[in-house]
Amino acid sequence: MTTATGEPLLAVSDLQIELITEAGVVRAVDGVSFEIRTGETVTIIGESGSGKSTTAMGVLRLLPDDLAVLSGSAVIGGRDVIADPRAVREVRGREVSLVPQDPMTALSPVHTIGHQLVQSVRLRRPELPAAAAKASAAELLARVRIPEPDRQLRKYPHQLSGGMLQRVLIAIALAAEPRLLVADEPTSALDVTVQAEILDLLLELQEHTGVGILMITHDLGVARLVSDRIHVMRAGRFVESGEVEDVVGAPAQEYTRALLRAVPELGPWDGANGDPR
Repeated sequence: MTTATGEPLLAVSDLQIELITEAGVVRAVDGVSFEIRTGETVTIIGESGSGKSTTAMGVLRLLPDDLAVLSGSAVIGGRDVIADPRAVREVRGREVSLVPQDPMTALSPVHTIGHQLVQSVRLRRPELPAAAAKASAAELLARVRIPEPDRQLRKYPHQLSGGMLQRVLIAIALAAEPRLLVADEPTSALDVTVQAEILDLLLELQEHTGVGILMITHDLGVARLVSDRIHVMRAGRFVESGEVEDVVGAPAQEYTRALLRAVPELGPWDGANGDPR
C-alpha cells in the first residue's frame, strides 16, 4: 500500500444497477459511492451475491446493455461512462484494465500466450513492428516474475499452472499501461501459497508504478493485506466503509464481524491431549 495522491482515478457516485431477469427486475447495486486515487487500493468485500463483482463490471460497462440498467455516475479519466456509454471505449484498455477472476478460462485455449500478449501490446501501441511487440511481451512476463519469458511465450494456456496464468493475465492488463487496475477475485482460484505470491506481486507493481487498484474479494484476509480502504457490501449496499485498520480492527456492523469470524484460524494441535508428539 502506498500514499494516495491527486485527483481520483475513479469516482463513483450513487451507482445503481438493475438486472432484468426471468423472475423480474433485481436491484443488484443500490446507490454505492467510492473513490480511488493514484497509489491506493480500495477493496469491496462481501459474500457471494452481494453485488461486488456486479459493481466492478458495471463501472467497466461489461454488463449486457439489454440486461442491465445503470444510473448514477462513474468517472474514469474525466469521462462519465454511465452518462456516456461510448466513453468507456476511450478509457477501457487505456486508463483502466481488468484482471479477471478465473485464469483457467479467461485466456483463449487455441492461441499461444505470446499471441494473446502481443495482441494486447499492439492494442496500446499499434505502430510497433512485430519484433518490438514480441520483445515488449517478453518484458511484461519478466515484470510479473515469469521465468524464461521467451520460452513461455510459445506455450498454450493449458501448459501453465493457475498461478502462472494469473501472472499472464496481470501482464496483459499491464500491457495497456493503465492508471487503474480492477482485480476481480484475482486469487480465488489459487491455493494459499500462490495467492500470497500474486498479492505480493500486485503490491510491488503498485509501488513501482503508482497504479490504483479496485480489489473485489470475499476474503477478508486478502482485504486486510492489500487495502487502504474497505467497503463491506451486503445485498447491493455498503453497510460499512472506512480505513482498513478501523474496519478490520473495530468493525461497527455485525455483518462485518461475522465476516471476520468466518476467516479460518490455526488452532491447537488436535492429537491426543493436545500433545504435538
